[in-house]
Amino acid sequence: MVLSSRRRTEGLSKKPKAIDLFSGCGGLTLGLRQAGFSVIGAIEADAVAAHTYRQNHRNSRLWQADIESVSPAQMRKILKLKVGELDLLAGCPPCQGFSSLRTRNGAQRNRDLRNGLVSQMVRFARVLRPKFIMMENVPNLASREPFRQLCRDLKRIGYRVEYAVKDASRYGVPQRRKRLILLASIDSAIVFAPEEAEFLTVRDAIGTIPSAGSGADPLHDMPEFPRSTRINELIRDIPKDGGSRRDLPAKRQLDCHRKTTGFSDIYGRMAWDQVAPTITTGCFNPSKGRFLHPEEDRAITMREAALLQGFPATYKFDPRLGKIAIAKMIGNALPPEFIRRHAILIRSALQLAD
Repeated sequence: MVLSSRRRTEGLSKKPKAIDLFSGCGGLTLGLRQAGFSVIGAIEADAVAAHTYRQNHRNSRLWQADIESVSPAQMRKILKLKVGELDLLAGCPPCQGFSSLRTRNGAQRNRDLRNGLVSQMVRFARVLRPKFIMMENVPNLASREPFRQLCRDLKRIGYRVEYAVKDASRYGVPQRRKRLILLASIDSAIVFAPEEAEFLTVRDAIGTIPSAGSGADPLHDMPEFPRSTRINELIRDIPKDGGSRRDLPAKRQLDCHRKTTGFSDIYGRMAWDQVAPTITTGCFNPSKGRFLHPEEDRAITMREAALLQGFPATYKFDPRLGKIAIAKMIGNALPPEFIRRHAILIRSALQLAD
């Protein structure tokens, strides 16, 4: 079903300015642009993600660099911004360091060096003094000291701060994806976009695209990695439209699967009329989750993964980068529609303040 609020930006004429920190392949930038923002600058350290960003956002000035080496004062001068002129500073610091899976659901302390990158939001905010700040990350971050320190620091420099955990499936994204979103403002009231009871499904997102291998889209036609005969037979026999390996007799299951009661989505099919599971960096591999096509005996393609993440079919991912690199970018990206809906309310608040 197509939601009534999708892509609507009625009554919003002026283009406010935004900067995207930790831009990745450009999901956040795309959502901001769809909401009517002009994304004038972005920072991304990874060369592969930066290449993809440039392919899709040619009018944004991109710094391909470690964010800690970028001077916000120099960025402000290059972008010809006055202090306080920037409307929105947005970013998603690398979240792998706060993943509950990586820390065995919090049982182990995670010393990932990327954890400290959250503080970069404050470093840039102190110099640029944006009217609004938006940060998105994994829910687990909310209970961690780097996030608590971020909130304290933003309040010290004059910002109101609100945050909440939201499920992207309630915001026009055909995928279960719970995310922490922080909004901060100097002058305006902070309002999160309203949730919707209706949702988009796997069928809505990928039900009408041509068959993989048709030659219409190189991203859709990337071949799967070779599998053993036993695995191919296992995939073939998993029931269509939402079936699981657990639907098979025990003797048909792999030895490693019979020894565990967890990870039930492994070698599972998506269901046509439900939202997809969270699209991760392993979405090309059915041994990493419920990533089998609802009907065909294969994993979802990279184009299907991108559509389920909320990217339009025209979004460019260079197939020469390889499936693993592309899956990493898609899995780490922010769903553009989720960002768009919150950004529209920020834009409205900016207009009321003018």
